[in-house]
Amino acid sequence: MNPTSPPHGLRSDYSAMKKLPEPVEPTGFPALKVLILITGLALAACTWYVFANWLKGDSDVVWFSPSGECNLHSSQCSATLGDKGRLALSIDAHGRIQALEVLPLDVEVDGVSASQVTVDFVGRDMDMGLHRFTLNETAPGHFHGQGQVGICTQDVMPWRARVILDTPEGKLGSWFDFDVTRS
Repeated sequence: MNPTSPPHGLRSDYSAMKKLPEPVEPTGFPALKVLILITGLALAACTWYVFANWLKGDSDVVWFSPSGECNLHSSQCSATLGDKGRLALSIDAHGRIQALEVLPLDVEVDGVSASQVTVDFVGRDMDMGLHRFTLNETAPGHFHGQGQVGICTQDVMPWRARVILDTPEGKLGSWFDFDVTRS
């Protein structure tokens, strides 16, 4: 066998080789680019969700149910904090609570020493972002500040006011539900 001859069955003139077509520029739907975009948007949404929940920082709060029915539009709402004490929230809205209106917030704390009080307004049925307001202590057990609820496209937006106390025993809190009617 001659070392320069091709192996058995192959021709040396390459005439038997199939000619490959020239590369064609894709002109159809750019599926890969769309999938990359969708993946990027999904990652951004997941990152936002994790970051927003991390900012809320309420995983270490011991929650207590509100005491009975209340109407934050017209009266003070309160909650008993087990055997530790009691808190009460009032919003001086001069009538009904309105979106984007500056709301005077007052929290009274009895039976427990609170170093800081915050009020969060959160959407009950819809994520409306973080609306957290830190109140200033104006007298022992009395905290005052201002807050506001965001605007929504719904005719009636259900909100929850969450009051969180920083105490030597840890964070204690309660919540009070109310609705805001779009005007």
